Amino acid sequence: NWKVEEEKKVAALIAAGYSSDYEGEAYRTVSGQNSNNSVRIPNKFFHALNEGTGWDLIGRTNGKVVSTISAEKLWQDIAFAAWACADPGVQYDTTINEWHTCPEGGRINASNPCSEYMFLDNTACNLASINLMHFFNPDTLIFDIKGFEHACRVWTVVLEISVLMAQFPSKEVAQLSYDYRTLGLGYANLGSMLMIAGIPYDSDKARAIGGAITAVLTGTSYATSAEMAKELGTFKKYEENKKHMLRVMRNHRYAAYNTGSYEGLEIAPPGIDQKNCPDYMLSAACNAWDKAVELGEKYGYRNAQTTVIAPTGTIGLVMDCDTTGIEPDFALVKFKKLSGGGYFKIINQGVPAALRTQGYKEYEIEAIVNYAKGTATLKGAPHINFDSLAAKGFTQDELEKIDKSLLATFEIGFVFNHWALGEECLQRLGFKAEQYNSPDFNLLRALGFSRQQITEANEMICGTMTIEGAPYLKEEHYPIFDCANKCGAKGQRYIHAHGHIKMMAAAQPFLSGAISKTINLPNEATVEEIKDCYELSWKLALKANALYRDGCKLSQPLSTKSDTKEDKIETVEEVLGEAANVRLSDLTPEQVLEAARAILERSTDTTFKRQLSSVVERKVLPGKRRGFTQKASVGGQAIFVRTGEYEDGTLGEIFVDMHKEGATFRSLMNCFAIAVSVGLQYGVPLEEYVEKFTFTRFEPAGMVVGHANIKSATSII
Repeated sequence: NWKVEEEKKVAALIAAGYSSDYEGEAYRTVSGQNSNNSVRIPNKFFHALNEGTGWDLIGRTNGKVVSTISAEKLWQDIAFAAWACADPGVQYDTTINEWHTCPEGGRINASNPCSEYMFLDNTACNLASINLMHFFNPDTLIFDIKGFEHACRVWTVVLEISVLMAQFPSKEVAQLSYDYRTLGLGYANLGSMLMIAGIPYDSDKARAIGGAITAVLTGTSYATSAEMAKELGTFKKYEENKKHMLRVMRNHRYAAYNTGSYEGLEIAPPGIDQKNCPDYMLSAACNAWDKAVELGEKYGYRNAQTTVIAPTGTIGLVMDCDTTGIEPDFALVKFKKLSGGGYFKIINQGVPAALRTQGYKEYEIEAIVNYAKGTATLKGAPHINFDSLAAKGFTQDELEKIDKSLLATFEIGFVFNHWALGEECLQRLGFKAEQYNSPDFNLLRALGFSRQQITEANEMICGTMTIEGAPYLKEEHYPIFDCANKCGAKGQRYIHAHGHIKMMAAAQPFLSGAISKTINLPNEATVEEIKDCYELSWKLALKANALYRDGCKLSQPLSTKSDTKEDKIETVEEVLGEAANVRLSDLTPEQVLEAARAILERSTDTTFKRQLSSVVERKVLPGKRRGFTQKASVGGQAIFVRTGEYEDGTLGEIFVDMHKEGATFRSLMNCFAIAVSVGLQYGVPLEEYVEKFTFTRFEPAGMVVGHANIKSATSII
């Protein structure tokens, strides 16, 4: 539960006013945020769990039992931690090592951070992913198997060459990478391809297609590896692992034919569903593995591993993918948080093509798409449009400026403020600086538009971010557009966690490594549902599973909604109950503080925090106050520190005097003391200054004389 406790610290820091951004102070000052934690679980743990017995904790150094704990209690702790902060993920140790091609080199102990590359310690592989949409014809709905096989062959050769060109972090990694020559070929955009084909992601047909494509990928790659082995020789450690590797290759082929019988596996994986797989894909999958096994038995293999499914979160954008790796879409419209600040709006470009597949007319498609993503123009919008705004006093230039800004905005309110329009515009409209600079100022409301009118206009201009309720769209087609999360404020549909897990299970028997994928759960998911997902993954022979409950971390890179004042109102109502409806003057200070803290904790937007800081008043020190003077010497330089205190004894100001330094240095120190004093009087905790300035290093520095506790200092600060 280590990261659970760290997440609590983050919540406390954010509540204190630190940014909730994942690169902000809150997350940077707690441990574990640059790591993905996983727990290795062997099959015998699940047996102990089902039997209700204890679980032995084994000493790493001597192999002896240190203590025995309840398997159920340990399972509860793992599930609760994953529910609370998305860590740890789970790796299924027995399954991983039963599919190990090179056990003579040692067992597989771990993976890369994203859990797709699983092989021996001190090995590495280069990754490459193929965009599946480049092989799918949206008119004929046929997947170009021959073209895909050719791409797999080419990229297997490219990755083999990259082994020679790669740079490695250590001699051991370099040596073993040459000895085993592992590759990391995969694909992306499966979710978008299925959507355009009109196939719901959570369906037997989708899983059959996903399994067949993965079988072709890896079968073709291993066949190519065998051909290279014929010309260049096998990887160095092949002969000692030949028996094991050929057993694993045969198991891959058994899964393609879905025979139900495997060699050396405790848990049998699901094979390709022959009833739901298109014949041409099924035939290609079986042929690919016939060839891979036949050539491998004859020539061996050039590479110990060839395929994984990587997350492709960043390269997917460059590859013009609507969906990453094996994932469905996160949401039809989402906001991606950028490193360094800001967001941009991402819209699934496959929706129009998917609607054409289902036979919708162009005007119907336009209406459905605009319902989801918005028209991005004031033209024709209800209530808030060119005419109504012109009547309120906006000039033509200002209206055109607003209209151009709507394409990338989350909500129309974001373009109606003095930052976007300029103070001159708002002053001409009759507003004073104290009005539009107020954190509560809402220009559209101030212009006389009701909350309902703003909502209706926003849905037309910026979209509902869902297809649920769209004009012309038949409910029977809703499942085609289901995403990992509920879409927008109105959306209720999403892919159940089991749908994610079953898709992974369809692909896993055909991969050398594993699958990096997030199993998305809604915020209201329970700890029991976390357990259920992890256990189902084990039963379906997955190698790893990572879960993410929406909102369990206070910063996340993808979101389906933005923070709004309405969100804050809902938070206040939830915290205060009936008291939320009374006049502000009737609330107690404790109620106001409780509501503010709740908003701070739940909001991912730092604007409110900055606005809150602007209303904090400076607490002036009394004219006559207590304090003390401390004289000391730092590196031979005499220094006097004087303090001023409030009536309750808390620090309110400091003075720093240095008699032998030049005027410039003394003045800088005076400015520093004034800046700290003003901050203290505005409520900045003294501990913040201590944390920021401790261990700053500059002269004068050295031994300290005259202080009972401090013996040396890196600077006078």
